[in-house]
Amino acid sequence: MKRVGLLGGSFDPVHQAHLALARAALSELELDQVQFIPAGNPWQRAPLRAAGSHRRRMIELAIAGDPRLAVNPIELERDGPTYTIDTLKALPQDAKYVWLLGADQLANFCTWRQWKEIVRYVDLAVASRPGTSLAAPAELQAWLHDLGRPLLQLPFTPLAISASDIRRRLAGGDSTAGLLPPAVADYIADQGLYQ
Repeated sequence: MKRVGLLGGSFDPVHQAHLALARAALSELELDQVQFIPAGNPWQRAPLRAAGSHRRRMIELAIAGDPRLAVNPIELERDGPTYTIDTLKALPQDAKYVWLLGADQLANFCTWRQWKEIVRYVDLAVASRPGTSLAAPAELQAWLHDLGRPLLQLPFTPLAISASDIRRRLAGGDSTAGLLPPAVADYIADQGLYQ
C-alpha cells in the first residue's frame, strides 16, 4: 500500500517553505507522494485573498516537474465550510495517509472538528515552526496512546517564510525574491494578485 502525505493549507500563496516541507516529508517519512490540499472555505481563519482557482494553479506551477508532488482539489470542489474530517472520509482507501502539520497547528489540533476521528484515518507528522513547541496537547497525547498511534516527528529546518508576509510585500511593491517559486511569482504578477 502506498504511503501518501497530505499537506493542507490555504496556500495563499504557495511558497518555498511549503515545497521544502513536502520534499522533506517525502524523504524523511518514506512517502510515495505528497498531495497539497488547498482549503476551500476554512472555518478557523479569515477569508482567503486569492480565489481557489488561482491557488490551485499556483500549486500546479510550483510542483511542475516533480511527479511525487500533486494537487488534490477535493476541498475546492466542496461547498460550505472546509473540515479535515470530511476530506479524509472522501479519500480513496487504497493508501496509508500521513497528515503533515506544523507545530502551530498541532497546538490547536484538539479544536478541529471531530479531531479524534481524524486520528483514526491518518498518522500525524509534525514539523517544527519558529517559536512553537513540538509537544502535542495532553488530550491528543492520551488519545494517540489509547489508539496505539504514533505522533511522527518530521525533521525539518523551518524557513522563516509566511504567506502573510509575502502578501504584505506584494501589496507594498516590495521584493519577494527567494520566497516564491519563480513560476508562481510570474503568475501572481500576470494575474495582478495581492495588489
